[in-house]
Amino acid sequence: MSVQRLQKLQGHIVSASKVTMAGPSSPLTTHVLNTAMGVPGSNMALSLSRQDPSTAAWSLITTGTTNADGRCPGLLTREMFTVGVYRMRFETAQYWESLGETCFYPYVEIVFTINDPSQKFHVPLLLSRFSYSTYRGS
Repeated sequence: MSVQRLQKLQGHIVSASKVTMAGPSSPLTTHVLNTAMGVPGSNMALSLSRQDPSTAAWSLITTGTTNADGRCPGLLTREMFTVGVYRMRFETAQYWESLGETCFYPYVEIVFTINDPSQKFHVPLLLSRFSYSTYRGS
């Protein structure tokens, strides 16, 4: 490989890493772990909603799909993250079906309250075909 081609390739790698690291991180993150198989829960559809305090109606904020590591980066911006009640819905039936399996829970909804949006919140989902658990991480 020529020196010029190597320098050009190195320049693209540096530029790409700067772009990736320059983006603001979401104050709310999630990570799906398939505990039955010991692998990340990749390619799982999810949605995030916020409850209207006056009507109790849910408003969809965003949707996403977990990446190969079971994470869904960039769920929302710091400006979008306010005090309130949130619901994160994971489409578990579709996930298990894509693996050729069935499951007991067709979806999982995790509802949680944010009182201090200046903090970082991590809401992981530990999942098998017949059970799930979650906790508040940071």
